[in-house]
Amino acid sequence: MPTTEHLLLERRISAERLGRYRVGNRSLSHSIARYERSSRSAGELWVVLGHVEVLVRNAMHEQLAAWSLREFSEARWYLDVGKAFNDKTRADIGTARARALHTGKAETAGRVVAELSFGFWRYLLAIRYERSLWRTCLHRAFPGEGSRKAVHAKMAVLHELRNRIAHHEPIHNRPLQQLYDDALTLTGWICPTTRNWMQRQHLVPSLIVGDPARTAARITD
Repeated sequence: MPTTEHLLLERRISAERLGRYRVGNRSLSHSIARYERSSRSAGELWVVLGHVEVLVRNAMHEQLAAWSLREFSEARWYLDVGKAFNDKTRADIGTARARALHTGKAETAGRVVAELSFGFWRYLLAIRYERSLWRTCLHRAFPGEGSRKAVHAKMAVLHELRNRIAHHEPIHNRPLQQLYDDALTLTGWICPTTRNWMQRQHLVPSLIVGDPARTAARITD
C-alpha cells in the first residue's frame, strides 16, 4: 500500500508525470524513487552542461572576434559588419544586446555573449554557415575535430538534453552515459585540459550506474 506521503507526492507532482516513471505494475514508491534518481542525475548533468556552454561560447566568440577584426577591422563580430548573418541570427543578437543593457550598464562583448543562448551557438554551426563561418574561423574553435557536421551533431544532442532538464522533463529514459560522454568529447575537441578538469569534478557516472531505470524496462514519452 502506498504511504500517505507518497499519495500526497503523487498529487503534488501529478499522477501523469509520475506515470512516466512507472514500470509495468511496479509500485508508486518505485516510481517516486526513479523520479528522485532522475532529478539527481539531471542536477549533476546541468552542472556539466553549464561548463560546456560557457566553454563553447567563449571558444566560438574568440574565433569570431579574431575573424571579424581581421576581415572588417571590427572585433565586435555581432555587429555583422560583413553581413554574414541571416535574419534569425541578427534578431537573436539584437535581443541579446537589449538584454545586456537592461541593467543600465554599458554594452560589452562579454555581456552580449553571455546573453546568447546555447541554441544560438548551435545554430551558427549549421550547414548554412559552412562556408561563411565554419571554414573561415569557427573550425579553429574545435581544433580536436575537423568536421562541422560532427561538432553540430554533438551540440544538437546536448542542446536537446539541456532543454529537457530546463523544462523538468524526464531524462531517465535517455542514454545518460552516452550524453555525458558526448559532453566530455565536445569539451575535449576544444580543450583537452578542460575536459580532464571536468571529468575530475563530477559524479555523473556513479549516478547513472545507480539509476534503477537502467535495469528496468524502457519507458517511452
